[in-house]
Amino acid sequence: MTLHVDPRAIVHPTAKLADGVTIGPFAIVGEEVTIGAETSIAAHVVLERWTVIGARCRIGTGAVLGGAPQHLKYDGSPSYLHIGDENDIRELVVIQRSMKPGGSTRLGSHNFIMAQAHIAHDCVLGNHTTLASLTGLAGHVEVEDGAVIGGVTGVHQFVRIGAYSMVGGSSRLMQDVPPFLLAAGNPATVHGLNTVGLRRAGFSSEARRELKIAYRTLYRSGLNVSQALATIQCQLTPSAPVAHLISFIEHSQRGICS
Repeated sequence: MTLHVDPRAIVHPTAKLADGVTIGPFAIVGEEVTIGAETSIAAHVVLERWTVIGARCRIGTGAVLGGAPQHLKYDGSPSYLHIGDENDIRELVVIQRSMKPGGSTRLGSHNFIMAQAHIAHDCVLGNHTTLASLTGLAGHVEVEDGAVIGGVTGVHQFVRIGAYSMVGGSSRLMQDVPPFLLAAGNPATVHGLNTVGLRRAGFSSEARRELKIAYRTLYRSGLNVSQALATIQCQLTPSAPVAHLISFIEHSQRGICS
């Protein structure tokens, strides 16, 4: 394989480009940027210092990745943006590096980040997530594997969005969205189990049945959260999905959506 760098692009001498990388016209690749094999960088993309991108990613026109965090306390110390493999990051997406010295904003692999989404400093995304257009994640947000966030959604700092959950468009998230559930609204509230998403992701009928029981106990039994978790543990021999749901809620710092 060979590199395909448009002569109108600017690539800093310290950047490291693997085999098969394609860089379009007027793209800027900054100091100490690393780009993995067969990754495609479209026109007018800006990759700032200390950004690491994995293999076979597609970065859309005008995206700005690895810029300084939008935080008044950032002191200019080296910090990082790490992006895994096979991510599709579309037009005008902005993702910023960590505000902590030596820290990292991190995306896993196989994520789909649609046009004009914004991912702020110190966010952590797992694998196979989807962020629709104009979604905004404030600092320190965590998005677990398989979660889907609808467009024009704002997520408060330090909020966590659980695995295989789905958030409706134009929502405002102030509290954590538990795994496997549907949430929407301003402020967002939980509306049920993400049954369709779980079926598409290959969750068994038994796992979906147990999660439905857990959801009803949490949200329809009249119990408070602590009582509901205790009841779930008594009612069920928690499978891995139910155990993850319980652990997620037990470790919530901002509380879960009502």
